[in-house]
Amino acid sequence: MPHDFDSSPRFPQLRMRRLRQHPGLRELVRETEVTVRDLILPLFVRHGTNTQQPIASMPGHAQLSIDLLADEIREITDLGIPGVILFGIPAWKDVAGSAASRDDGVVQQAVRKIKDTSRDLLVMTDLCFCEYTDHGHCGVVIDRGGRSDVDNDATLEMLAQQAVSHARAGADVIAPSGMMDGMVAAIRKGLDAAGYEQTPILSYAAKYASAFYGPFREAAESTPQFGDRRSYQMDPANAREALREVALDLAEGADLVMVKPALSYLDVICRVKQAHPEVPLCAYNVSGEFSMVKAAAANGWLDEQRTTLEILTSIKRAGADMIITYSAKDVARWAK
Repeated sequence: MPHDFDSSPRFPQLRMRRLRQHPGLRELVRETEVTVRDLILPLFVRHGTNTQQPIASMPGHAQLSIDLLADEIREITDLGIPGVILFGIPAWKDVAGSAASRDDGVVQQAVRKIKDTSRDLLVMTDLCFCEYTDHGHCGVVIDRGGRSDVDNDATLEMLAQQAVSHARAGADVIAPSGMMDGMVAAIRKGLDAAGYEQTPILSYAAKYASAFYGPFREAAESTPQFGDRRSYQMDPANAREALREVALDLAEGADLVMVKPALSYLDVICRVKQAHPEVPLCAYNVSGEFSMVKAAAANGWLDEQRTTLEILTSIKRAGADMIITYSAKDVARWAK
């Protein structure tokens, strides 16, 4: 049934399709545009030499040893990607993840190598312990009446030490991902006391206990050896809770905040941006989101380029100012 206004003299028949006829006009009226400058590329660095270990579940990605980083960084900068976020796979793991805070740790070495190669590339470092502990959890594990759990407060001191070590190596942004209560305040205090008052914190403020992290577990070799992370990561059913988490982290001194994952949490991205429009908002287009597109494209079920760009556009349209994505190099190549 036509709307009343279709035949009213006050409202001549609307022709929205007129704006869609010419590709140049479609571009001119486009409301949201994703560019390479919006994207941050995750990198996985590992111990050893001359090692490039492909990640089977994430086509096009590999764990790289430090000595191979220079060529990778030159390619990234040539593509115009403005920043990377580092994840480390250490030579050894223990119950406390002690390799995470060493000045000769794998991430610390990688930061220095990148800075020697390119002073302009923004270097973020993921701050957590799951890659460094032999149990795969994000902090100190204790027994609570027969149930293993992460000791929140004991982990805070370790996170502060790790943050200072990353800043000392030259990291531009510290990005804590463990979802410990009070982690931003503890890290801010530690950085300030060590003379790194100007180092910003990008908090994984709303990080969900998601099924979309599967390929990352392989990439970072960080699968929990028992239990899961639902006692500290958020329930996927909750959105209002994300607003509380973001507000708490901002009150503790976070400079930027993140929603992770992105695609199934576009509503959360939107609500966070509406609640805090002045705060830079990052969204993490996670490994499972990336890999399912790659798998579907490999089977001829989806057009990879169109699907990827549509997903990234939806994330930015929801309110993200920047996007961490494994598709950053693909997008940069498509743009050339």
